[in-house]
Amino acid sequence: MKTSSLRNDLTYNEDKVSIHVMMETDVSKEIRILLKKGQEMKAHKAGFPITIEIHSGAINFGVNDDEMNLVTGDLIYLDANVPHSLLAKEDSIVRLTLSTFDSADRVKEVAKQS
Repeated sequence: MKTSSLRNDLTYNEDKVSIHVMMETDVSKEIRILLKKGQEMKAHKAGFPITIEIHSGAINFGVNDDEMNLVTGDLIYLDANVPHSLLAKEDSIVRLTLSTFDSADRVKEVAKQS
């Protein structure tokens, strides 16, 4: 058994998105993304399918050339290689579920370059 909390030890960075690997299992990696209002992750792709949950806050989520507003409780699933971006409309906690074959370092690099 493994446990973790999306709400403990919240440290928002002033200048960049905060990425924290919460848990790794045999089938997935659970990652917490903290975005302060106005922070973004520019358009990028994942090599494997992903699921994104807005745990709290509001995100302007770009997919291909469309944009949608995601708010607390919303979930979205994307197939591999779908371009997407995130822009925080307010301070937000986002849960990202990656395939075990994907890399948390890839997500950290996206945040670093945004």
